[in-house]
Amino acid sequence: MSEKKFTDNLVFRLLVAVFVGVFIGVYVNKDIMQVVSTIKYVLGQLIFYSVPLVIIGFIAPSITRLQEKASKLLGQAVSIAYLSSLGAAIFAIVSGRIIIPFLNIAEETTSLRELPEIMFQLDIPAIMPVMSALVLALFVGLSAAWTKAEMISDLLDEMQNMILSLVEKIVIPILPFFIATTFAELAYEGTITEHLPVFLTIIILVIVGHFIWLTVLYSIAGMISGENPLEVIKHYVPAYLTAVGTMSSAATLPVSLKSAGKSKVLEEEITNFAIPLGATIHLCGSVLTETFFVMVISKVLYGSVPSMSTMFLFAILLGIFAIGAPGVPGGTVMASLGLVTGILGFDQTGVGLVLTIFAIQDSFGTACNITGDGAIALMLTGLNRKKTA
Repeated sequence: MSEKKFTDNLVFRLLVAVFVGVFIGVYVNKDIMQVVSTIKYVLGQLIFYSVPLVIIGFIAPSITRLQEKASKLLGQAVSIAYLSSLGAAIFAIVSGRIIIPFLNIAEETTSLRELPEIMFQLDIPAIMPVMSALVLALFVGLSAAWTKAEMISDLLDEMQNMILSLVEKIVIPILPFFIATTFAELAYEGTITEHLPVFLTIIILVIVGHFIWLTVLYSIAGMISGENPLEVIKHYVPAYLTAVGTMSSAATLPVSLKSAGKSKVLEEEITNFAIPLGATIHLCGSVLTETFFVMVISKVLYGSVPSMSTMFLFAILLGIFAIGAPGVPGGTVMASLGLVTGILGFDQTGVGLVLTIFAIQDSFGTACNITGDGAIALMLTGLNRKKTA
């Protein structure tokens, strides 16, 4: 049974897809590669068609739920979670600007082999542009919350369940095939052998970045609360390791609550509120990861890092998307595919790389998210203690 669960793990399947794809790209001839490229194109059309649906299906109901339960404590928690994700993204942007020039990313692409033309072009246009979907989701969610439109709110909840089902039963299952065909193309061209050391390096750099950001978060929490943040961090090792093993905030939640409950400086009521909410809306590690990855991938595939203004717009919107991200492996990057394509201009190959590298390290991003929730609980404890003092 455990063997079946291991082989069903998304990261395992994506790693297998990467190796199979590279093998195909290295050894097949042009005719077979033409078939592979055609499959990739069709799968990519299905994935990109789902992007506006995911945006509307998760952002709008998330807004209505937050507004319905609005309170000062909730407002504080959501604001802190968003600022943490935004801060993590800005940290990644600044770090990327400093580090990426030293990664020895090859500039020349003249030696790459040309891909064959696809056999046929099956276009599946999305129902609307990405930014239109985002604005629609924000407008519908806010207006439903302000007018207390219960029927629409219930309908949005049903829609979220439907979209999540589509993601879990269609999008996630075809991802390994999309990844395999993407890496087959990269191997056929010669991009993989040229840039593999860079991809391995950025995964290590991002994990280091997680610990740096957690240090920043807990330092701020210590200043706000006046308590020693080590009194929280020292209890979080089991939760961190559980998140690494499960790659799921939801599966780690019981361990997170138990870990936070052992701290002498956290108030029980705030902990029981902040930890489950944080597991849903606080995704600082995932946001940091994706921001750094898209900068490197842009340099590798397109020859340059996006401008600072473009990256800041990406970071501001990514923080919003993270709050409404679906609770599936790689949920943050799935919810934000529209930003990757719409703002950064990535094509199918770029999206495939983002999905793969993100998924391979997603367990560490989840562990960072979960551990950061303890800092949010400590901040909320400090803020509300001062108000009642």
